[in-house]
Amino acid sequence: MTMTRNKFSFRALLGWAMAAQLLAGCTVGPKYHPPSPTPQAPPPSYKESPTQFPEAGEWKVAQPQDAMLRGKWWEIYSDPELNELEDKLNVNSQNIKQAFENFMEARTLIAQARSQLFPTVGTTPAYQRSRSSANVAGAGATGASGGGQQVSLFSLPFDASWEPDLWGRVRNTIREQQYNAQLSAADLENERLTEQASLAVFLFELRGQDALEKVYNETIDADQKSVDLTRARYETGVDDQISLVQAENALQSAIAAGTNLGILRAQYEHAIAVLIGTTPSSFSLPYKPLAASPPVIPIGVPSQLLERRPDVAASERTMASANAQIGVATAAYYPTLTLSAGGGFESSAFTKLFNLASRFWSVGPSLSETLFDAGLRRATVLQFVAAYNADVAGYRQTVLSAFQQVEDNLAAVRILSKQIKEQEDAEHSAEQYLELAKARYYTGVDTYLNVLVAQTTLLSDQQTLASLRTQVMTASVQLIEALGGGWDRSELPTPAQVSGRLTKSEIEAPQNPQ
Repeated sequence: MTMTRNKFSFRALLGWAMAAQLLAGCTVGPKYHPPSPTPQAPPPSYKESPTQFPEAGEWKVAQPQDAMLRGKWWEIYSDPELNELEDKLNVNSQNIKQAFENFMEARTLIAQARSQLFPTVGTTPAYQRSRSSANVAGAGATGASGGGQQVSLFSLPFDASWEPDLWGRVRNTIREQQYNAQLSAADLENERLTEQASLAVFLFELRGQDALEKVYNETIDADQKSVDLTRARYETGVDDQISLVQAENALQSAIAAGTNLGILRAQYEHAIAVLIGTTPSSFSLPYKPLAASPPVIPIGVPSQLLERRPDVAASERTMASANAQIGVATAAYYPTLTLSAGGGFESSAFTKLFNLASRFWSVGPSLSETLFDAGLRRATVLQFVAAYNADVAGYRQTVLSAFQQVEDNLAAVRILSKQIKEQEDAEHSAEQYLELAKARYYTGVDTYLNVLVAQTTLLSDQQTLASLRTQVMTASVQLIEALGGGWDRSELPTPAQVSGRLTKSEIEAPQNPQ
């Protein structure tokens, strides 16, 4: 009879398990389909591209238009010092390492979610020694103290329970965590690109300060010669004291302004040191005035931008994750099946613990369903629907901002390149103006005031030209950053890849490849 009951219980449990497996193919909630990124299709070319402006100046974009940067985008500047610094940043940047560890954490959440697909098995071995009261009816007196019966109990139980994923709650949770891990991977790449672009900008800004320092050094040398000449003229009675004071004032002002340039240079140098993971006190860069021009940058076509920007990829994965959350919330409408089994060994004597007669067991399924929750489940589903719709709006705004940033920086590089050409002409005219003013002063036609005005005009034009050259280089970096650098969406790990087991090297010594 016992054997018959055992067979019946086992077959019943097996039947429930098979039925659960069949039902586990059901997944409730909406299927994910990426929405359109913009209300209308991207144009065939960028509005601010130099190809649209015949008078754009010397700066050009790479041809053909569908060419794009790959890998180490900064190498387009052909600058060995920049290349070395970027390589150090990719290895030592603490911000990149932090983003990498966030990605590793996101991957562990996938394993946590997947564990819910499998049964939970546990055991609680125990030993208990007890004595009943002598005053309890039926308790026999034992021992000299007249106490109740003493009993020893050894137990080795095993418990197993399994909640089949009938409606896709666990599978949607796994998808959600996979999408979140992909989101974290895109955030990692976005952080890497941001750090790389910041380094290039800081380096060009620092060299721009060096270029301004060169301008002031040349101005100071020229002003010193003017002071010496004016003093000689004053001492010989050819000129008056006011001319000498004006010349000395111009020299002193140039020296003071040149000294002030050291503040920004030091700050840019310190910022670069922190980016590459070193202390500012142990890092320095040599004096090197900026003399580069923007390289030919392949900008591609607008339709490619969505595949190039890691922040756009991150925003799209956010939508996918939010869609999976709707499925998780929808599964709460349906009943939950739990299959549980327990068994083990129990005996008052340890030597008999594993005897056949010491076995015990129990099996049985259970169903649970919420009959009334005052609208809690409906409100939860609507919450995640609203969150998904908000993410859609955020995704489209990210795409629009991406197009804006590309257009902004295309316009900046194009217009600044044209302005630099015009400013070079202005500088040349200012040099001629100063030479003429000096000639008229030395021949006694004009006072030194005209020379001072010409010196100020030339210095202003030289400052503007040095600043414009810095601006156009930083704008070119920002354009590359807006285009996504050397990244491509095909580099985003797949759900299967982020679900893989973490390796020892990833856990203990994460790398930051580029």
